[in-house]
Amino acid sequence: MKLIVRDSPPRTVWALEQAGVHPLLAQLYAARGVQSPQELDDALARLLPPSSMKGTAEAARLLADAIESDKKLCVVADYDCDGATACATAVRGLRLLGAKFVDYIVPDRVQDGYGLTPPISERVKASGADVLITVDNGIASFEGVARARALGLQVLVTDHHLCALRDGQVELPDADVIVNPNQPGCTFESKSIAGVGVMFYVLLALRAELRQRGTFDAQNQPKLDALLPLVALGTVADVVKLDTNNRRLVAQGLKRIRALVLPAGLAALFVAASREAKTATTFDFGFALGPRINAAGRLSDMTLGIECLLTDAPHRALELAKTLDAINRERREIEGSMREQALLVAESLFEASIDTPPAICVFNPEFHEGVVGIVAARIKDKFHRPAFVFATSGATGHGHELKGSGRSIAGFHLRDALDLVAKRYPGVLLRFGGHAMAAGCTILEEHFARFEQGLNEVANEWLDAATLTRRLDTDGALKPEYRRPDLVDTLHHEVWGQGFAAPTFSEELEVVSQRLVGEKHLSLKLKHQGQPVDGIWFGHTEPLPTRVKLAFRLDVDSWRGERRVRFLVEAAEST
Repeated sequence: MKLIVRDSPPRTVWALEQAGVHPLLAQLYAARGVQSPQELDDALARLLPPSSMKGTAEAARLLADAIESDKKLCVVADYDCDGATACATAVRGLRLLGAKFVDYIVPDRVQDGYGLTPPISERVKASGADVLITVDNGIASFEGVARARALGLQVLVTDHHLCALRDGQVELPDADVIVNPNQPGCTFESKSIAGVGVMFYVLLALRAELRQRGTFDAQNQPKLDALLPLVALGTVADVVKLDTNNRRLVAQGLKRIRALVLPAGLAALFVAASREAKTATTFDFGFALGPRINAAGRLSDMTLGIECLLTDAPHRALELAKTLDAINRERREIEGSMREQALLVAESLFEASIDTPPAICVFNPEFHEGVVGIVAARIKDKFHRPAFVFATSGATGHGHELKGSGRSIAGFHLRDALDLVAKRYPGVLLRFGGHAMAAGCTILEEHFARFEQGLNEVANEWLDAATLTRRLDTDGALKPEYRRPDLVDTLHHEVWGQGFAAPTFSEELEVVSQRLVGEKHLSLKLKHQGQPVDGIWFGHTEPLPTRVKLAFRLDVDSWRGERRVRFLVEAAEST
């Protein structure tokens, strides 16, 4: 592991300090690309305008016409946290804006597969709907959209995923309206907005359209800011880049949650996860609430997650949150077992070759389809290689289908790699899609070896020694005067996440003593610039030398009523 200190441009740090930003925060922000105090202004008025997102005006007119005509609307969701929060945002928002008939359908991961398929379109039609609205999916659902249109449904696609390519050209489904910042011709600056954010922007445009039609005025219009806690959760849980606009959306959602102005389901999820809503952080979204909602889509029915986010009854919300918590515990058990098996397979690949393979592909017929993505992420983290994990999906007329989920490392665009494999090995990939860091695909079991060969060929060509060197960007040494509980609280209060990493410091420390706790964690007594401080390295059992350069985050530990800073060790620099 190589620990790299981020560069903090001195002039930018000075400008931020002059604007009243704390010196430590000024250093951290400058190192993450913030160039002016204006970027730190999280006011709603600072959000990018809905008019700059292609398709929002047309979507607003379509929905306004539907509401005025009392048409029935049906939202087709996705089965992850972004899809669930986007669905709840759509249903709640449309009802706030006057829609009388709003329902939703969420595909089953195993039975239906991903996105808007023809059978899902038929179910929407059978439900009596007139308008079909996709959230967090649909941009590659050509057959599903075509079937819906053939059935007489109006189709609004809202999505944020990359568009499909055919012969190098972007291909779009034949929907009535498409809202996606990543479609050709869209000038919306925040290309990393999550699916829930796209739907929120559609609702903002719809409110403006209804205001223009005289349905209500600026004084008595519905307040859509009540939806921001859902937008914040979905944005962080989907691990999209927290650019300036996304940080504003998340900050606004956190403000409302901390003021305890949040949907009953979110409040119940905080209780089920043993977290405090009044001190909510992005960490809670990513590691406590998000996984509990995701677990429903992985092992059960995402309807449970969506209903939890839709209900306004506290007792019902708590009941659903406890169910989601139980499903998440089951998910962790299955994931743990699968991870052990997958790591054994991956390690055997290393033993069988002179060189470490550039990409790792693992398949086991006993794997559960719902957690392959999580296991792929664990393998990627352990070996610092792009990783795909496959599970059996079901039998077809051509043989058994395998569904795989992949996670990548910086410098290796996974969706583009799949596209190249598809071109070089025609017929191997039945379906695929995704992003740079995460992607999914479907193949036949008999083609697993060819897929593995193709992915490794691409990885061999694209990955170099620098890319394959495990590195961690840090914020350098921590000044002793900043090692204070109140300052740690300040850091935790800020918005951190993908592309805007939480503060991680690095410097040489003295290890005074060390011992194992719980058989798998290393408890440490350290000296930081001559002063004692406790530390812990979760999931690490190897002893450390007396002096070692460590990367660490800051945490506050309470002991007998006293709050003390402790270091959460992330990595040690190898020599």
